[in-house]
Amino acid sequence: MKQSILLEGAKFQITIKRLCQQLIENHCDFSNAVLIGIQPRGTYLAKRIQKEIKTMTGVDIQLGILDITFYRDDFRMKGANPLIANSTDIDFMVDDKEVILIDDVLWTGRTIRSAMDAIQAFGRPGKMELLVLVDRRFSRQIPIQPDYIGIQVDSIDSQKVIVSWQDIDETDSIVLITEKK
Repeated sequence: MKQSILLEGAKFQITIKRLCQQLIENHCDFSNAVLIGIQPRGTYLAKRIQKEIKTMTGVDIQLGILDITFYRDDFRMKGANPLIANSTDIDFMVDDKEVILIDDVLWTGRTIRSAMDAIQAFGRPGKMELLVLVDRRFSRQIPIQPDYIGIQVDSIDSQKVIVSWQDIDETDSIVLITEKK
């Protein structure tokens, strides 16, 4: 197995700050915007984005956590156990809000499609945007494109992109894994 480090350390932090700066430029005071982190790993990025925006602007933007388990198109095929589903924590309505969906890696687009379906249970957003740390742009199965991108990775289906978070993995990094044949 070959591992290539795509991003780590100071560059990882700079990428997060750049994403926040783009959000600030587009949403100014965030008076009508909310962040929604997609379970499981998009939540770490969403919390980091929320914290960094507060540091940069003083604004404490609303943050929700969204579980898409029951909205996935492969829910029954994978034999998922509903008892081990993640939790949703959205204590606000999204009606007419600018919803910024956040996930760590965009690959096929199916997770984002599921999140868009799930968010409808909380109201009808005025606008939805997508922020991802990694865009794996060559494997899209559904025509979904991010509005905010940390890095783009040109990878094939057999490769894996692993995002590690300081909060749980003891390091911030993005690694591309290629299995040797």
